[in-house]
Amino acid sequence: MPLRTMLFAPGNHARRVEKAFEVGADAVILDLEDAVAVSEKSATRPLVVEALARPRRCAGYVRVNAMDTPFCFDDLAAVVRLGVDGIMLPKIESARHLFAADWIIAQLERQHGLPEGGIDLLPIVETAKGFANLGEIVTAGTRVRRFAFGAGDFALDTNMNWTAHEGELAHARAGLVTACRAADLEPPIDSVWVRLDDTDGLKRSAEYVASTGFQGKMCIHPAQIPVVNAVFTPGDAEIA
Repeated sequence: MPLRTMLFAPGNHARRVEKAFEVGADAVILDLEDAVAVSEKSATRPLVVEALARPRRCAGYVRVNAMDTPFCFDDLAAVVRLGVDGIMLPKIESARHLFAADWIIAQLERQHGLPEGGIDLLPIVETAKGFANLGEIVTAGTRVRRFAFGAGDFALDTNMNWTAHEGELAHARAGLVTACRAADLEPPIDSVWVRLDDTDGLKRSAEYVASTGFQGKMCIHPAQIPVVNAVFTPGDAEIA
């Protein structure tokens, strides 16, 4: 089933985590990266595990810290548990990153008696180096079924002005869609829309990426969910 909407929630805010699972997203991503200060990361890990152990209405993912940080291994060791549907891995830049993450997750699945390969691994491509190495990354042959695009960090890394019309992102988006298709992977997930007061812009962005080969979009606010779900839900004519 396509992931139309993936909603971020800070792992250290219990009320926002609870609400995130109630707004109709196809998946919720509990964040251990950008939304959690360095001083709070250790204390947030068990909170995330506890939240994902409860009954819920949608898939539950955890965004861990990047592989080249001192936090990633401890994140994975803490959160690969029963109840976690997937790991979102930011700033992926090489096949080596994927092989390492896949191997670590497999060892933890075995250690905790979980089905090996059962936890999804969803990498975010969001740096120039990641796009430069995209061919080797998408053909790495790991458990990865789909990728996501991170426009914010990509714009920062390339010194790009991320505008409301997003024309400057077209090349990167098309490259990711094409690479995923060539590797026989699922269509990718698009970046978040950060202009919370511009619902029309969100709708236009979602419609554009839906028409260019993406399966869904990451979201940062519950109010974005119905807008994006509506865009990515096939109509009767498409189903027929």
